[in-house]
Amino acid sequence: MIPSASSSQLTASVDDEVLSRMVRTDQMVAVRRSVLSAIPINVVLSCVAALVALNAGRAFEGLCWLSLSLMVNGVRSYICRWPFAPWPGIVPENGIATSPDARPVGWHLRVAATMAAVSGCVWALIPLLCDGYSSPQAVFYLTVVCGICAGAVTYGIPYAFVPIAFIVPALLSVAGCLVYAGGFDNLSLAAMVLLYLAALVRGAVHGDRSFREGSRIRNEATAMAVQLRKAHAQSIDATQQLAFRASHDSLTGLLNREGFTDAATLHLAAPDGQRHALLLLDLDGFKAVNDAFGHKVGDRVLQDVAHWLQRETAEMQAVLGRWGGDEFALLYRLRDERQAPPEIAQALIRSISFATAHYGGHLGVSIGISVSGDAEVADMISFADEALHEAKRTGRNRYQVFDGALNQRLATRRDVERDLLQAIESRSIGVWYQPIMSSDGSEVHSLEALMRWNHPRHGHIPPEDVIYAAASTGVAEPLLRHLVDEVCRGMRKLEAAGSSLATVPVAINISPREMAQLAVDDIVLGMLKLRGIAPRRLQIEITEEVALDTHATRGRLNALSAAGVAIVVDDFGVGFSSLASLRSEYVRQVKIDRSFILDLSSSPGNEVLVDAIVQLGHSLGVQVVAEGVETQAELDVLRNLGCGLVQGYHLARPAPLAEVMAWDAARSASAAAKAG
Repeated sequence: MIPSASSSQLTASVDDEVLSRMVRTDQMVAVRRSVLSAIPINVVLSCVAALVALNAGRAFEGLCWLSLSLMVNGVRSYICRWPFAPWPGIVPENGIATSPDARPVGWHLRVAATMAAVSGCVWALIPLLCDGYSSPQAVFYLTVVCGICAGAVTYGIPYAFVPIAFIVPALLSVAGCLVYAGGFDNLSLAAMVLLYLAALVRGAVHGDRSFREGSRIRNEATAMAVQLRKAHAQSIDATQQLAFRASHDSLTGLLNREGFTDAATLHLAAPDGQRHALLLLDLDGFKAVNDAFGHKVGDRVLQDVAHWLQRETAEMQAVLGRWGGDEFALLYRLRDERQAPPEIAQALIRSISFATAHYGGHLGVSIGISVSGDAEVADMISFADEALHEAKRTGRNRYQVFDGALNQRLATRRDVERDLLQAIESRSIGVWYQPIMSSDGSEVHSLEALMRWNHPRHGHIPPEDVIYAAASTGVAEPLLRHLVDEVCRGMRKLEAAGSSLATVPVAINISPREMAQLAVDDIVLGMLKLRGIAPRRLQIEITEEVALDTHATRGRLNALSAAGVAIVVDDFGVGFSSLASLRSEYVRQVKIDRSFILDLSSSPGNEVLVDAIVQLGHSLGVQVVAEGVETQAELDVLRNLGCGLVQGYHLARPAPLAEVMAWDAARSASAAAKAG
């Protein structure tokens, strides 16, 4: 049972005017049905009354009255078939004609009541057949009139005005004739007729009220059911829309990351035994589109790429998704050789330019491919992502299939990422040092701290891989703190041992990502203060000059430089480096990239470039270091060019601090022996 509060809320939700019109329509339908059912009885009784009149010698009066009665009944029957305009949503019962252009229900109800009154007036003429209810046939006619009036009320329950309009003329005629005849019996009978009339009117009104109440309840329930169905349909539609939005990308209409993963999982779960290919696509040069044309054009390009992918893969029954940013994912079942992943990838690479040519430029696409028969979606995505990185690393606008070598590299990176934090906490990641010397080899100018990690399973891990893993796993800051702390400990060891290296600065490498994302100035200066090390004894090497461009980076470098930390630009001459870095107020040293030092003695072009950098450094008061010196010939050329500082395997290899201290002690002893 529905609580009253809920019921009142539902009732209030159905408009009263709507309900009233629905009830009127029900009354119209019921009235027509009752009139059509009652007319045959009316006709039969009229014929019987006429026969009685004929038998009593009143043939003319009986036939005239019968003709009038039949005519009225015929008109009423015809009117009951007129079309009317029902309330929208109401379906009348069979045999009831409707038309949206017809007159409204209220007009038809008034016509029905008027015709009922006309029919009642015909029956009010019965006294003409029995001398005002004074002939021997009076009892018969009185019984017929009272009976037909009772029947009219019985059939006219839906709408009280129809039976009332019929019975009032007929019964008032009876009562009037009885009063006119006079006498106690006639007057008493007249009173009874009037009382009978009042009872019938009351019954008609009560029946009307009951019908309307029942119709209202039924229509109210119907309306609420319709509303509930609509609400249910809207709820289902809203749920489907929410599900679509949750699983699809709003910009391109493709599946989003979660939607693609779910759809691909179902695709792989099909028990067909066939292999599947997953292609991960990354647009080459998309950042330049956003920078040059704005994000609106960038969004349009992504939409065009999505449509292009849908067209190109229409016959493959593929699962398509936007993996994120400008990356797209494609999974399909390998059915024949024509759908071999390399051929599909090459076709996509050839046709990508047609999808993005409208904005004035052409994009490329790099594709990583993973093929498997039983791997899960997450693994295939990892494999394709590894292949994608390799494709971009080796030239972009090409594809790469995930193979055994990439599988080994992926396994190594996963192990590195998993074990990195523990290695930091256990101090398994150490620091080796490589001297930076004057070009004449007479003194050690500084030391460069180089990260070293000998993984228990994979051996030596390159520093760039460690930094990438730290950034990927969110431990870049703990790693930086650990390396600075190791360098500070090394300085303390040099001081404790009384080494001549205790006074030389030590340089530590900082990647652009660390400089951009971490509070390097706070971390470095805070660690130096904690260990009691003077800032002037530390140098910061920025591995790519691009890190100097941002406002946040410049602020951190200024803070370090103001505290006494020297700033060094590493790999100068390649990548994003520019001459502007030589005039930065905080740059104290630049390192010429080793690619210019290689075969320096036999490369006039490299010699000219190195000479230009050295002369610029001298003019601006910036120290210049040549790194990667491997031969005596390269060292001789650098000396002739006036390069004051050099670094490389020809002079000293990187080594643990103890070995560097031993090397320096031996070098000092040898120099003292030569001097003696």
